[in-house]
Amino acid sequence: MEEKKFKSGFVALIGRPNVGKSTLMNYLVGQKVAITSNKPQTTRNRISGIYTSDDMQVVFVDTPGIFKPHSKLDDYMDKASLSSLNDVDLVLFMVEPEEIGKGDQYIADLLKEVKVPVFLVINKVDEIHPNKLLPIMDSYHKLEGFKEILPISATQGIGIEDLLATLNKYLPEGPQYYSADQITDRPEYFVVAELIREQILRLTSQEVPHATAVAVDQMNKHQNGKLVIEATIYVERDGQKGIIIGKGGKMLKQVGINSRKEIEDLLGEKVNLRLWVKVQHNWRSDPSFLKQIGYDKKELS
Repeated sequence: MEEKKFKSGFVALIGRPNVGKSTLMNYLVGQKVAITSNKPQTTRNRISGIYTSDDMQVVFVDTPGIFKPHSKLDDYMDKASLSSLNDVDLVLFMVEPEEIGKGDQYIADLLKEVKVPVFLVINKVDEIHPNKLLPIMDSYHKLEGFKEILPISATQGIGIEDLLATLNKYLPEGPQYYSADQITDRPEYFVVAELIREQILRLTSQEVPHATAVAVDQMNKHQNGKLVIEATIYVERDGQKGIIIGKGGKMLKQVGINSRKEIEDLLGEKVNLRLWVKVQHNWRSDPSFLKQIGYDKKELS
């Protein structure tokens, strides 16, 4: 009996902000490893989610959405997206089911320089009538350069089996890079910080979400066996600090309650979460501070 071939490789998820890259990766790995919200630029760092089956292991690299940079942080995020294409086997270019806009055209032009196979993934197809999907697919066919065009819904699971079968078809034979139970290459403290930032994104508005960074200061077991996590939320102005703390501390308390639930689901144990809020003026344009809290360009070079 012929031995089944094992396929493995690295697949980059590329697209405009909010097209569903993190949602797709979380669906594929079966657990939240990348945060989601309805606000652009939710993902800042390159994050990998690991899908493993009997005959394939795929390391999905979820990148920040590509957009024109306005600050050092924005510049970092764009470079993070593009640098992830240097060492992957395949690229999934994700779009929404609508006519080609300037943002998608901009990314499509960038991808013409990529030397590995690129697949167009049209996400959120559950949100439109099937009759409207074919003309959209036809318009993307005119761009050329795509191995295949794959319609999916990352929230409903539509087209996911076809997507995985396509990856299996094009990925090379290779080893299993990670153990079958590992779902991300990021350390726990990184994912914990992201889960806290996710709640800030969901609970606050205007300029506050994107003026916020989270750093986990420590994660230690107490004598009672409960995990104690201490984290600092950084903002750029005193007014933003007041918004995150809220009247009588209500907003910070709600951020803590929601974050703790997500962290406990992730880690599978009870957590004592302690949060502080500090002002770090103009941190998004301070390279040394960006490096201090984990946004290090060297990591992605």
